[in-house]
Amino acid sequence: MSNHRNFPKNLVTVFLLFFFLSAYQANSQVKLPQLVSDGMVLQRDAKTNVWGWAAPGEKVTVKFKGKSYRATADANGNWAIRLAPLKAGGPYTMDIKASNRLVIKDILVGDVYLCSGQSNMVHQMSLHNITYAEDIATADYPQIRHFWIPTTTNLEGPAQDLPPGSWKSANPEDVNNFSAVAYFFARKLYRQYKIPIGLINASVGGTPIEAWMSEEGLKDFAPILATIEKNRDTSYVNPIRRRALAAANANRQKAEQDKGLTGAVKWYETAYEPKGWRTINIPGYWEDQGIKDLNGVVWYRREIEVPASMTGVPAKVFLGRIVDADVLYINGNQVGNTTYQYPQRRYSLPAGTLKPGKNLFVIRVTNNGGKGGFVPDKPYYIVANEQTLDLKGYWQYKVGEVYPPVSGSGGMESGFSAQNQPTALYNAMVAPATNYTLKGILWYQGESNAGNPTQYKKLLPALIADWRNKWQQGNIPFLYVQLPNFMEVNYTPSESNWALMREAALQSLSVPNTAMAVTIDLGEWNDIHPDNKKDVGERLALAAQKLIYGEKNIVASGPLFQSANVAGNKITVSFTDTGSGLTSIDGEELNWFAVAGADKKFVWANARIEGDKVVVWSEEVPEPKYVRYGWADNPDGANLYNKEGLPASPFRTDE
Repeated sequence: MSNHRNFPKNLVTVFLLFFFLSAYQANSQVKLPQLVSDGMVLQRDAKTNVWGWAAPGEKVTVKFKGKSYRATADANGNWAIRLAPLKAGGPYTMDIKASNRLVIKDILVGDVYLCSGQSNMVHQMSLHNITYAEDIATADYPQIRHFWIPTTTNLEGPAQDLPPGSWKSANPEDVNNFSAVAYFFARKLYRQYKIPIGLINASVGGTPIEAWMSEEGLKDFAPILATIEKNRDTSYVNPIRRRALAAANANRQKAEQDKGLTGAVKWYETAYEPKGWRTINIPGYWEDQGIKDLNGVVWYRREIEVPASMTGVPAKVFLGRIVDADVLYINGNQVGNTTYQYPQRRYSLPAGTLKPGKNLFVIRVTNNGGKGGFVPDKPYYIVANEQTLDLKGYWQYKVGEVYPPVSGSGGMESGFSAQNQPTALYNAMVAPATNYTLKGILWYQGESNAGNPTQYKKLLPALIADWRNKWQQGNIPFLYVQLPNFMEVNYTPSESNWALMREAALQSLSVPNTAMAVTIDLGEWNDIHPDNKKDVGERLALAAQKLIYGEKNIVASGPLFQSANVAGNKITVSFTDTGSGLTSIDGEELNWFAVAGADKKFVWANARIEGDKVVVWSEEVPEPKYVRYGWADNPDGANLYNKEGLPASPFRTDE
């Protein structure tokens, strides 16, 4: 029989008191946000915020560089102090005491930048490790630090803190995870000024600008506000998510229909005897080679003769880019695979994978929409023992599976991408960082908004105003990248959404304390993620040197349109940022200029440099009224530059 009724009351009281005190102490311990952690970089020459959480009313003491700062947590447990302005240097240690004690080590004081946008800001050094192999191997900049914010979303409102993360320094291992654009930006500044640089990277591929803005920042966009309100209703969002999840599960559970994998002998196995295979070329899309409107699986097969000198050593296979997904088999063994279209295919082969003589290469390609196959104008070869073997040319192919046409209402009913919803990324990935004192902001985004460039002309200035309002640091410097050249070259004057997006960026320079990196020469027609990230980062750094670091004598931009004057049959165009003079970068006649009369029917025009101006004319337009330059998705080879080697921004006068 239990004797709990005889348990002394005073002991019960002691026990309960101990329980509640323990619970209180556990909840009252001072806590810090993810950004305030070992290895962080604090902003120099500014009153720098340090903040966290504790029990309501709890006293917090922060000691840093010989000074003590005190704060009391408010009714919600929030506390904050502001460090006195600091000179660049470090490393230092910070001691924080309340009911517990926290010590933050290896703190540097320098310049801190928020780096945000979509995939071209995301793209890590590791994705460009062939082009920048030496930059990675020689990365030895312990005073360049990078904090990667994992992708997360919040549709309900601003979060208090970020997902777990940590500050990393630029060394050959950790630099692989740095944003390539941000790293080259930081490296150029560090080499110039020897000041620690902190990079806070909040970027997510394929995301629109609305996802990065707060609800207040979108106050002038009524339809977007309606979406925000609708998304806050879990009774609306959750059923959509459940249906999308159910559809995804159904697809995963669907029986494999690919003939290449369902037979007794798989099509990648060396024992398989091919029958009924046809000829196709790599690189190239199968829709351009006799396979019409096929979404599904196509297998490619070829026997490659490998010399003995390339065997017995590690090798690498370059398969350019493949739309959408692929699996590579060599001699019956899977040696690589990629699940989506954008990464460059670079598969490492251990020694012994290749054998002297014939080697069976089989590639299983899956395409879900649009043209499927191998992207042209990319590298396709094997490299081993400093020798290369070309993989371009004729292969054999066979269709393994055809996907049925997709039916349905489309839109959100077909799926729900939280990261593409307005405010979702701001709430989760930006709002928790707005207390962190910054030097400036870097922005590389726009591809996902190219379908509505007119709206983007309003959204980009609204984003700048929104973030400045949230950081409460006045007109904090805002540096951004104008979209590069992309897609097929159109050799007749035409309209272009990408040109309109570049115009939106150009016009946003009217916002005070902004700067733009022109990258019209750094794109690739067949890749929305061009490989050249170094020049992008370094052009942003040039802009920072002039706008932020006060180097008035440097040329930080290519020529920017200023005005156009019509006289007779010619239009004279004036520019700012001409540097030491205008030039044709390739020594050829200026190209990509077009003129039109009042009818706005543009034709290609002649153009010549006269001093710091360009004179444009066409015999076909005796009374010109409007002029355009570089007005295309991909004005490949646009050659107007200043003599400092920076390209002119595309522009038009007929808006």
